[in-house]
Amino acid sequence: MPQPTVLNVQQLACARIPTDYGEFQLCLYANSKDDKDHLALVMGVVRDQENVLVRLHSECFTGDVLGSRRCDCGDQLHGAMRIIGEAGQGVIVYLRQEGRGIGLLDKLRAYNLQDEGYDTVDANLMLGHQADEREYDIAAAILADLGVRSIRLLTNNPDKVASLKALGVDVRQRMPIQAPVHPENAFYLSTKAIRMHHQLDLSQVDSHPKGNGSS
Repeated sequence: MPQPTVLNVQQLACARIPTDYGEFQLCLYANSKDDKDHLALVMGVVRDQENVLVRLHSECFTGDVLGSRRCDCGDQLHGAMRIIGEAGQGVIVYLRQEGRGIGLLDKLRAYNLQDEGYDTVDANLMLGHQADEREYDIAAAILADLGVRSIRLLTNNPDKVASLKALGVDVRQRMPIQAPVHPENAFYLSTKAIRMHHQLDLSQVDSHPKGNGSS
């Protein structure tokens, strides 16, 4: 029987990053699974610490960089930075898995399908993808390399909690991180809550008209 491949990560460099939310260290990782540069944005001492605030954030060029209102990604990233900044300690693992793992090209194609009236789940399925193709094994390996003992996970997605626990990460608490609701992302957020079981406040979502959201 072939032996399962062991995932290895290697921290290549870290640098000081002053932000509006405080000073972080940005660490770049290589790994034995893919050729992508995954990152850890770290504030304070996290090695051998318990109950560390952690956000697993999947890359979203449109939301994180351009400030697109089709999704809640950019707001969640900055919200996590603010929460960690206020606590003085925490980690954001920035995973290079654009569009819930389908890549930027098909994410843009999914946007066009959403503009035709399909929701984010059906758009991904129509392009031959799963609704969510993300994996979190590299994130778990990065947290282990940083020496984090247990975490409080900033997420609305219960699948992230279950996935990390299955990978051996001690998740002590799930902490919600609700982003602002706009007419442009209300239908997207509703779809995430209803079809993908994200734990969102639907009372805010339902107050906005149906719109099209991000992949």
